[in-house]
Amino acid sequence: MTTTDSPQRPARPGDHAERAPARRRRRGTTERGFNRVFRWIATGAGAFILATLAAVALFLLIRAWPALTASEDELSDAVGRIPEGTSLLEFVGPLIFGTLLAALLALALAMPVAMGIGLFISHYAPPRLAQVLGYLVDLLAAIPSVVYGLWGFLVLAPVLKPFWFWLGENLGWFPLFAGQVSATGKVLATVSVVLAVMILPIITAVSREVFLQTPKLHEEAALALGATRWEVIRVAVLPFGRSGVMSAAMLGLGRALGETMAVLMIISPGFLVYSLEILAAARHNTIAAFIALDFAEASGLGVNALIATGLALFLITMAVNMTARAIVARRKDFSGAN
Repeated sequence: MTTTDSPQRPARPGDHAERAPARRRRRGTTERGFNRVFRWIATGAGAFILATLAAVALFLLIRAWPALTASEDELSDAVGRIPEGTSLLEFVGPLIFGTLLAALLALALAMPVAMGIGLFISHYAPPRLAQVLGYLVDLLAAIPSVVYGLWGFLVLAPVLKPFWFWLGENLGWFPLFAGQVSATGKVLATVSVVLAVMILPIITAVSREVFLQTPKLHEEAALALGATRWEVIRVAVLPFGRSGVMSAAMLGLGRALGETMAVLMIISPGFLVYSLEILAAARHNTIAAFIALDFAEASGLGVNALIATGLALFLITMAVNMTARAIVARRKDFSGAN
């Protein structure tokens, strides 16, 4: 008995055309599924950030509410550092002033140096030297705050003390350098120098990357018109990176506002007043350092008062970030992003 194979139908040109749309439909369905999953993951991440921020704000408000509604006598009994007849706002005011003064001084010291380092690495230094300098600057960000505090307390304060005396003797007419100069050097001016060194890596790293994104055509066009290297930087690089540099400055300011250990180890706490005399001792303190100093011994309403000061720092940080976003948004039409 013999069997014969059934003849196979020859392939027709339309068969491949029928299978291709099916594969495309399956691929399109899979891609739409991935897109939907990724969209929900991204949306969930954004919602999680907002929920976390709202939870922190709600926690601070709830725990600070007893101190916000307490009378002056209750606050002075609960917190030994609050004098009698002083409201919470009158007590927190000098802390806010000291925090902002230290952070702004640190930003004023760090910004020119950070921009100079960023421009040198991006436009002046040879490639190998630029790479080494970039690593060294980034390494500063890895140093713990305690090490910065020890360096400021043991090394920087004694070194800067003669310079502070010179400023007090020769520039004492200026409000920042007026008053009695501290003999220890552990003053707000020293804290500002340490904070400037701490925020230097953040500002330098962001500024460097922004300067490196300047279009080469802009620089080459300026050079073709006979501009010097400084003129190229002034007319092409700096206008392009203005918004990025502003963002870097706000990041550094946020770091300086919240620094705790370095400030606590250097500054001499004392009577809190509104004073611009950064060379005088026991005149200033910051919110973060004050909370770290008193939290271990606080209880009851005292803890609520410290959390209320933390709420003030939270609001200041939010205001700084919102201001930075507004400045960047106002300048976005003139930035390199467009």
